[in-house]
Amino acid sequence: MRFLDEYRREEDVRAFLRAIERTVTQPWTIMEVCGGQTHTLIMAGIDEMLPETITMVHGPGCPVCVTPLELIDRAIAIAQQPGVIFTSFGDMLRVPGSQTDLLSVKARGGDVRMVYSPLDALKLAQKYPDREVVFFAVGFETTAPGNAMAVWQAKQLGLRNFSILCSHVMVPPAMEAILSSPDNHVQGFLAAGHVCTVMGYWEYEPIAERYRIPIVVTGFEPLDLLQGIYMTVRALEEGRWGVENQYTRAVTREGNRAAQELTFCVFEVCDRAWRGIGVIPASGYRLRSEFADFDAERRFGVDRVVATESPLCIAGQILRGLVKPHECQAFGTLCTPEHPLGAPMVSSEGACAAYFNSGRVSR
Repeated sequence: MRFLDEYRREEDVRAFLRAIERTVTQPWTIMEVCGGQTHTLIMAGIDEMLPETITMVHGPGCPVCVTPLELIDRAIAIAQQPGVIFTSFGDMLRVPGSQTDLLSVKARGGDVRMVYSPLDALKLAQKYPDREVVFFAVGFETTAPGNAMAVWQAKQLGLRNFSILCSHVMVPPAMEAILSSPDNHVQGFLAAGHVCTVMGYWEYEPIAERYRIPIVVTGFEPLDLLQGIYMTVRALEEGRWGVENQYTRAVTREGNRAAQELTFCVFEVCDRAWRGIGVIPASGYRLRSEFADFDAERRFGVDRVVATESPLCIAGQILRGLVKPHECQAFGTLCTPEHPLGAPMVSSEGACAAYFNSGRVSR
């Protein structure tokens, strides 16, 4: 495949594995933050190729997985209302709420539509002025500029039938929550390259300094990950901390300033609840007051919907890197992609789905 094979060449994979084996002298635990990185690691079997002394743990970098259960229930409550066109990226449709999911709402006659961009939802609002169009704005900093653009354009166009259900979260506060936890055992991070494409990596530098850990901004192909692991192991072995950039073909320290400016024109930082983890202070975005008319929670009066997690689902422990998916008693039996207890089993970036789809039951 053009421009892709060079990041998957077997001889280069073996060269990096040899370099890692020559470098490592003691056990290290490294967390890849992003769910996309998790899927590459598991599906390519990279974690099984590494020396036994290196343990890879999977972080909370799947936005679908960390969306709170009560927000899923709020989305379902909105989608069930007459006159509503509820739009979302496809990976949210099968995420279970307390009683059902958005795909089931669609099957029962609700107008639930998969879109590929929030601007597609905006076009629907223009096409159907007599309908309320809601977009489920889920994601990390990567998708925030696009969602901000949709809201900004809706305001400029004077659209009164468009709103978003916002569940935006940010990576750095989650990393700090993990590092400050008394049961933390993560010693180095592979940071999500696509997030850093937008935000840069300057905001990771204080974290690396405060906790004295190496953080390597890493891409998503097998060689990206192996090089990122090698850079992290080398820093750990040499007693260095700080931020390094493996993903130089896409990421700069400053990031995309225009995207950042648009994001903070529409959104402001707020406390956010993370599914299975709890509230992390200053870890998310919400609409600024001047854009409050586009807040679906307020428009539809669902901001007080609460929910209770299944006691069988240990997604929170998995998202914090404390356990592996196959260590869950419900994994592959009571919890499968067809009948998931939690989002990590159904999301395209979920660690549980990666383990299940690859037939993984142990390291």
